[in-house]
Amino acid sequence: MEKVIILGTGCAGLTAAIYAARANLTPLVLEGAEPGGQLSTTTLVENYPGFKDGVMGPELIMQMKAQAERFGARFQYAECTGLKRGEKHVSVEVEGKWIDTSSLIVASGASAKWLGLDRERELRGHGLTSCATCDGAFYRNVPVCVVGGGDSAAEEATFLTRFASKVYLIHRRDTLRASKVMIQRVLDNPKVEPVWNSALTEYLTDDEGHMRAVKLKNLVTGVESELEMKCVFVAIGHTPNTAPFKGILDLDENGYLLQQPGSTATNIPGVFAAGDVSDHRYRQAVTASGQGCAAALDAERYLADIGVH
Repeated sequence: MEKVIILGTGCAGLTAAIYAARANLTPLVLEGAEPGGQLSTTTLVENYPGFKDGVMGPELIMQMKAQAERFGARFQYAECTGLKRGEKHVSVEVEGKWIDTSSLIVASGASAKWLGLDRERELRGHGLTSCATCDGAFYRNVPVCVVGGGDSAAEEATFLTRFASKVYLIHRRDTLRASKVMIQRVLDNPKVEPVWNSALTEYLTDDEGHMRAVKLKNLVTGVESELEMKCVFVAIGHTPNTAPFKGILDLDENGYLLQQPGSTATNIPGVFAAGDVSDHRYRQAVTASGQGCAAALDAERYLADIGVH
């Protein structure tokens, strides 16, 4: 019987591991299908406190993991594929076997939706991203584009006007799906230029492998064109990594884990949620870390209440 199992090794999972390990709970941390989470594919992170010159995403993850290991956290390259509820514990399925634990912290994150074009993974951090808040400041006084038509795309485009010389908003239809307030705000901004009825079909790079333009196809006329820009911000949504928990843990209409008010607790006693798997609003490294801290503290108090030390 484990005391604490943590699912995920992004900022939420690793912060939870640090706190749980320092509480002498010797957590078992399952790294999942994408060890390190979204930060593992990020380049320079400038908005995480404590690094005045910024820190590379993978380096931040490695430092946090080493810190957790120093205090006794154990790591396993494995993925949770199922969850069962027991009388005073839960069981997680790992590689076809079930492991019992007194408490569980789900920090499995959310995966950004991408367009599925060639070289997409290698271009992330080199002119392709899914987070304007994270990367917008790197693209001052140059043209960029946002792909999408919902509230997220409208918010990203509006935010980017603080930095970019021009923001092209590329959408497959001739109207946005965003709320009326967001539509008005983004279309009234003189720096935003909508590109209607268009699909991005190819990323075009310079000799150094950085984004220089995109190829577009007009879905009404079929005409193809190139649009020069320095960065593509894909804002077509995120998918929370909650598939193993459906029908067991309460989810919202978009698949995110629901937390009890004022807590990281889920609907099952002893199971807690932290980070992007339950946060569809902020999705920042620092807020994920805060949630990971809170989940570890909630788990520690829960274990104390049931007599597990």
